[in-house]
Parts: sequence; structure tokens; C-alpha cells
Amino acid sequence: MVKASGLRWLGAMVLAEIPWAGRVWALPFLTALCPSERYHQQRGQRHKPLPEWAGQVRGLCHRWLPGREVVVVADSSYAVIALLKQVSDTPDVSLITRLRLDAALYDPAPPRAPRQHGRPRKKGARRPTLHQVLRDPQIKWSTIRVNNWYGGGAREVEVCTDTAVWYHTGLPPVALRWVLIRDPQDEFAPQALLATQLAYTPAQILAWFVQRWTMEVTFAEARAHLGLETQRQWHDLAISRTTPALFGFYSLVTLMAQALGERESCVVRTAAWYAKARPTFSDALAVVRRELWSACHFSMSSAKPEVVEIPRSLFERLTDAVCYAA
Repeated sequence: MVKASGLRWLGAMVLAEIPWAGRVWALPFLTALCPSERYHQQRGQRHKPLPEWAGQVRGLCHRWLPGREVVVVADSSYAVIALLKQVSDTPDVSLITRLRLDAALYDPAPPRAPRQHGRPRKKGARRPTLHQVLRDPQIKWSTIRVNNWYGGGAREVEVCTDTAVWYHTGLPPVALRWVLIRDPQDEFAPQALLATQLAYTPAQILAWFVQRWTMEVTFAEARAHLGLETQRQWHDLAISRTTPALFGFYSLVTLMAQALGERESCVVRTAAWYAKARPTFSDALAVVRRELWSACHFSMSSAKPEVVEIPRSLFERLTDAVCYAA
């Protein structure tokens, strides 16, 4: 058995509707290398957990976009009370992530009575866990239709929601809205989501969270077409620069393809074994290559006998083949 350690990256991406592609793409704009705890122990350095890195990235986004509402969608690794409290205390920033079904939820702390002594309470009465809510026959469920359910078509799910306080001993209480989801067709297990913004509706929370799957598409496309995770570096600076540059190149190619798509119609390349109705990143990369290569203006002189002119249609077909094969 061979065990090898890899690099752990934290990527911040914009979930943006790309009109040229007709769907939401995840465009990376900030990538941070997050070393493991063993890495820091071997070098006698203080370890920075992943939620702490996420808090710093969130702070940069808030600083870069002052006065603009920022909705952060993350996986269950960031369902940490300290990070949720940090986000909830920041104006115009909210976080949506998964919630444990056995999380300790409470009522809000009751108001302080007149002349009451002692420290103010942090929480109220204990609420039933979401596991217990699932088994409660008196809970009223509502049906929500979600478009583009993880890349597929529309899907109807049943949800129930409420606000509560998530509290753990030694940590600050966090007010949140939880959304419990179950499938009427029983094709996936019940799950729960949370949002630090209490005013969000279950439809908004679910629609935003489902869009997060496009980040996995970005990872797969970057591996297939940009050589992500295949590069070899022998210097720390090269390690910290190459992967963020590749992710940035992914966003740059997408924006260039969108600008070119506004001028001319997009041709989606398909094959007998792979039919697709919408363009993918391979089409975007081919469009950008074709535009850049056509601007090179290669000189051709008929005085040289080794130069053979070919029909324009054949030249375009060869160029198109190279654009996809390069």
C-alpha cells in the first residue's frame, strides 16, 4: 500500500450565468493553498484550519465588493460555528452550507428581566433535532420545484423550514435558518441546509446550493483541458503560483469566449458517442484559439516551391481540428 499526500486548495468561484453557454458556470477568481496540520507540525508553524482560511477569503471578497450583497455557498466542511458567527456579524455577507441532522438547536435567548442578576443567557429551550423533525407526523411539508437539479431537469422536493440558534459549549451562539429536504421519490437521503441570513426563503437557499455543483464541473474541465494536477514543480513559489494561474486562465478563456459569442454564433462540436446541446469549456477553448491564431497573419510566399496552396474550406477544417486537439 502506497500513501501519498496531495495539495489542498481552497477555491473561490463566481456562480455566473453565461449567456453564450446557456447555463451557470463556476468561474475561479481566488485560489489559496491550505497546507495540512502535519505540514505545519513538521516545520514548527502554527496550523491554520480550513475554516480560518475560508474566513480570510470571505473577508477579501467583502473588501473587494463594498456595499454589495455576497452569498457564499460552501460544502459541509465550512459548517463551523465560529465561521458562521463571523459571517453573520459581517453586513451584506451570508453563508449557505449543509447542516448536521443531529445539530443542537435552541430557541433564541429570552429577554432579560428587570433587575435580573448574572450573565445574560445565550440560548433558550432546546429544540428537537432534525432527525426527530423527520419522524414527526405533525410537521407540515411544502413542495418546491427546483430547476436544473444538479445538471439535470426540474425536480420537485419537499421541504420544511424554521429559524433557530445553533449553540455549542464554549462557542458563540449563531442564529440561522434551517431547511430540511426530503425526496418524495426516495432517491436520495434527507438532508438539511442552513443560511446565516434569516430572511432567505427555502426556494432561494435550495436554488443557490444546487448551483454549487458547477464547481465540480470546473474542476473536471480544468483537469481535462488545462492540465490541472499534472504539473510538476520543484519550488514552493511554483507550487503556489501554477494552480491559481490555471484556474484564472479558465475564467479568462470563458470571458473571452462570451465576448466572441456575442459577435458570431457558437458551433457546438459533437461526436457519434457524445451528443450535447450546449457548449462546454472545450468549445470555449477552441473558439479562443481560433480567434488568436487567425490574428497571427502567417505569411505565405508562392515563390517557394515547397509551399502548396490548399482550399480555404480544407484550411478551416484543419484549423478546427487543431483547435480541439491542441
